Amino acid sequence: MQEKRTQQLQSFCQGLGIHMHDLELLDMALTHTSYAHEAKQYPKPHHNERIEFLGDSVLSVIVSTYMYKNFPDLAEGQLTKLRAYLVCEGSLYEYAKKIHLGDYLQLGKGEELSGGRERPSILADAFESVLGAIYLDQGFEVVQAYLLGMMQSEIDFICRHGIFNDYKTRLQEYLQRDGDADIHYVLLGSTGPEHNKVFTSQVMLGNTVIGEGSGRTKKDSEQHAAKQALAQLHVKNQE
Repeated sequence: MQEKRTQQLQSFCQGLGIHMHDLELLDMALTHTSYAHEAKQYPKPHHNERIEFLGDSVLSVIVSTYMYKNFPDLAEGQLTKLRAYLVCEGSLYEYAKKIHLGDYLQLGKGEELSGGRERPSILADAFESVLGAIYLDQGFEVVQAYLLGMMQSEIDFICRHGIFNDYKTRLQEYLQRDGDADIHYVLLGSTGPEHNKVFTSQVMLGNTVIGEGSGRTKKDSEQHAAKQALAQLHVKNQE
């Protein structure tokens, strides 16, 4: 592995708060199939499809175990529905963005030019791949602690309150329960090609940013921003 790539991966690990022994695993987790197929060296570099398969299972076990232990009143059908929502592409995409995962991806030229670093499907898959790499390198307890550090507040919120299709309405009702509140949304911008744009918005309470989210449309990005705000407000109330 080239020194520049090693430094990139070490920087990524610092951001995660995890020390990886085998950076080759992490490099593979962040290598898209397009990059591997276009590589001129032989043998071709390994891409992340297999380790993504592993990371998907690790993710499911961690979230399922936490829900099972902490929400004994939820029936099997409820657990299944809520877990599917919590680990869907849109949710994993948001987590991948939080750790700036796209900055460390290795993509083929075509994917790079078409906005692959911001594509929800690519980022969500790579997030699972990174979980697989951490699991193989550090073991189950480390990857569990890392993932729950990111997801626990949202898991708690969704399991206690259910899935709301209209987070903006829910947020407005919550913030205006004691009177009027200055709630507004700001479009930060969009990325990607015209046919596959990703929009990012913030929700503001007065002059304070209380949530940020992305989606395929401006409305979707606002819903994700409201969703994040609700989760953060819930944590504060619990404290």
